[in-house]
Amino acid sequence: MHRHIIHVHIPALRIALARIFEPCLRERPVAVAFPESPRARVLSISGEARKAGVFKGMFLQEARKCCPGLRVLPPDVEMVEQASCRMAGIAAQYTPLWEISRPGHIYLDLTGTQRLWGAVKDTAFCIREEIKGALSLKGTAGVASNKLVSHIASCTACHEPVLDVDFGKEAAFLAPLEVSRIPGIGGVYRKMLMEELNIFFIGQLAGLNMDRLRLLFGPRAPVIRQRALGIDPTPVYCPPQKPLMSEAVTLPGDENDDVRLLRSLFRLVERCAYRMRKRGLVPGKAGLLVRYADQKEMRRRIPLSLAPCMDLASHDVDFGDPDLYHPLESLFFQMCRRRVRVRLIKVWFWDFGGKQQQLPLFHAPCPDRDPTRRITRALDRIRDRYGEGAVRYGRAA
Repeated sequence: MHRHIIHVHIPALRIALARIFEPCLRERPVAVAFPESPRARVLSISGEARKAGVFKGMFLQEARKCCPGLRVLPPDVEMVEQASCRMAGIAAQYTPLWEISRPGHIYLDLTGTQRLWGAVKDTAFCIREEIKGALSLKGTAGVASNKLVSHIASCTACHEPVLDVDFGKEAAFLAPLEVSRIPGIGGVYRKMLMEELNIFFIGQLAGLNMDRLRLLFGPRAPVIRQRALGIDPTPVYCPPQKPLMSEAVTLPGDENDDVRLLRSLFRLVERCAYRMRKRGLVPGKAGLLVRYADQKEMRRRIPLSLAPCMDLASHDVDFGDPDLYHPLESLFFQMCRRRVRVRLIKVWFWDFGGKQQQLPLFHAPCPDRDPTRRITRALDRIRDRYGEGAVRYGRAA
């Protein structure tokens, strides 16, 4: 039995959400960027902005010169996450195998569900209409036997809401499309193929033998050939079931000052630590991700050797923010060895242990004379009363 994969695509989700609340933004060129940053780059664009010559990754100053009427919106992570959660809730009603690859892009594996939901194309249309009715978001859907072709089909379906690619016709569907549609062929490879080799379409690329592909793409040649033929064995990854506590920040401007970067890192750890203490969770592992201005990422994970203890007065898990920060600070200096500015930092904690069930018999493991514990408990009491952002360490201010 061949697979049935649906990909639902909401173009420029942040802009689509803004146009719901601000109808004046419709039919206008809109871009998402940090307007206060002097070297900000465009993160997302509308179709009108693309027709005016604006593209993703373009400097905001150049985009405004290229399109004088461009309206710039700041990123709104919270609103986008809420919309993604609503989309995930709708997808979970049809299949347990769903995956949000990035905001506005969701995969659903409906293999073997025809007797339950009917034809897969009809199911894709129902999912699209349900998202439209619940969130007022118009999107397109692609149906194919794998994730690659369904994704390309959803981005190609401009004049019809759902595009279905029959099993066995993946290569014929991809053949007349531009080579830039294949993942892994960016600007450099696209320029080389089009200008030096006169290869414009995927069908021309699929017609090359493996020896020529190895000269062009090296060890990635077999993967590129599979993608050009519409072959993609990648499964739809289910959402992680293990609890995860994470925080991320996109810096307003690309930064390489260690003091400012460590300040942002401490702020992220401070937020996660407060939320974990409120839930009585003690993390066993931590991770750190750093994304540079050239979009390259460094990702590392480390085990944590915390000594969890109980606050006998409140029976809550008691550990300080520095207990989590110091291991990540050391990891940060091990990772950041490139001479490129940093754009995004993300920390996450998992492998949680719960509260201790047995109280100590003779003495408290966390005596009140420990100033770090006392400061942490005092700060948490202020946050509980006045909000999480009411007080913070000077290092994170």
